[in-house]
Amino acid sequence: MTVLSDRVESAAGPARTGPAAGPRSRPRRKSAVFDAVTPLGLTARYATLLAVLVLTVGPMVWELSTSLKSPSEDVYTATPRFLPQDPTLGNYHRVAQTIPIWDFAMNSVVVAVLCVGGNIIGASAAGYALARLRFKGRRLVTGLFLATLVLPGEVTIVSQFQTIAQFGLADTLLGVALPSLIGTLNVLLMRNAFASIPDELEDAAVIDGAGVWQRIRYIGLPSVKGTLSVISILAFIGAWDDFLWPLLVLQDPNKLTLTVGLSYLQGQFSADPRTIAAGAMIALLPILVLFAALQRHFFRGVGEGAVKG
Repeated sequence: MTVLSDRVESAAGPARTGPAAGPRSRPRRKSAVFDAVTPLGLTARYATLLAVLVLTVGPMVWELSTSLKSPSEDVYTATPRFLPQDPTLGNYHRVAQTIPIWDFAMNSVVVAVLCVGGNIIGASAAGYALARLRFKGRRLVTGLFLATLVLPGEVTIVSQFQTIAQFGLADTLLGVALPSLIGTLNVLLMRNAFASIPDELEDAAVIDGAGVWQRIRYIGLPSVKGTLSVISILAFIGAWDDFLWPLLVLQDPNKLTLTVGLSYLQGQFSADPRTIAAGAMIALLPILVLFAALQRHFFRGVGEGAVKG
């Protein structure tokens, strides 16, 4: 593939730097308040950022504070206290003693890995087909994908359960993961990312005799690493946080996922929000770790496919 790589590099240069790389974007309208380098503009920016930070991160930080409060502290006081007076990790230990949380977490990991792997492979193949291959009905298929986005998950949950039961996958982790192996939104994201690749790269690969799978491997996937990170995070969060579908499919207590298993804390400790908060923080930790590891690729992938060329 040496010749193919040379042609790819030669074709990529003018496609990225040439004047005809894409349509000329319109200048963004500037705000007289937010874009002005004045004390008022800076104050407006930081005030907006602070408000967004409080609304998004505030509940998570409050939940962490609640999980660290000792049983002697009253969490229902008229004047809430943010910082724990006597911080303790006993609530986390109590969660592990009450439910087999590590078994539940391992079940969730299995489901999440299946969903992430299925979306990386399936959504990439489907997105490449919709973006780069020419076949009859391509626009119709893309329209059908778009149409399914307006349908809430509850509309198809009965048919999904009947399908899983007919396949004999009820009460299995594979049955939990199967409906989410290829997400519609992930297919469309990959389709837009592949569509932004310059046509010159594909033409150079075709001239060198590269097949479809070779073009996906050597041209397509290396160019959409950011979008792959985006769909990986979306697929992981969707599988890890899902509650209703695993609750319907699974009957064996030993196969419950973490979100369903944590619901047992509400019955055992209905008057102890500290333990419930500790369980919620345990479930949140893997998501934070994954996002921290892929955040650089995630923010790069958000912009992939926005402009063709």
